[in-house]
Amino acid sequence: MRIRTIIAVAIFLGIGQACNTKVEKQENMESAPSEEAIFPMGELGPATNFTGNAYNFGLVENDSIYNTLVGNVYFEKSARSNWHFHPSGQILIVLDGEGYHQLEGQPRQTMKKGEVIKVPANTRHWHGATENNTLTQMYILPKTENGFVTWLEPVTDEQYKSNK
Repeated sequence: MRIRTIIAVAIFLGIGQACNTKVEKQENMESAPSEEAIFPMGELGPATNFTGNAYNFGLVENDSIYNTLVGNVYFEKSARSNWHFHPSGQILIVLDGEGYHQLEGQPRQTMKKGEVIKVPANTRHWHGATENNTLTQMYILPKTENGFVTWLEPVTDEQYKSNK
C-alpha cells in the first residue's frame, strides 16, 4: 500500500511539473506565432508600409486565371499597416489573436479569431494587432486585374489608440 502511495505521489508531482513547465513556456513566449500556426511567419514587411513588425507569407500568387492574391500576415503586438486602399477591395480573415481595423471616417473596430472583414473597393483603411495581442490574418485581394494596393501615410499613434 505504501509503495502505491509513493508511486501515486511521484506521478502526481511529475504531472504537476509538466503542467507548470507548459504554463511557464507560454508566459515566457515572445511575440511569435504559436506552435500551432497554420502558415510560416514569412518575410518582414517594409517599414515604409508598416509601423512595427509585420510578416507576410504568400499563399496564392496572382495569375491571369484566378486574378486573386492570397496571403497570411502576422503582426507583432502594436504593429499595424499604413493607411492604404485596394482597387477591388479586400477580405480579411482573422486566424489567431486580436487586432484592430478601421475604415476612414468610421470608428476603429476590434477583430478577433474567426471573424471575416470585407473592406470595400477604394476605401482607405488600416489594420493590425492590439497593444496586448499579436494578430494573424489571411488577406484576399480579388480582381487583381484592377491593381493590388496603394500605400499611403502611416497611422499615427493617436489614430491607433483612438476608437473614434
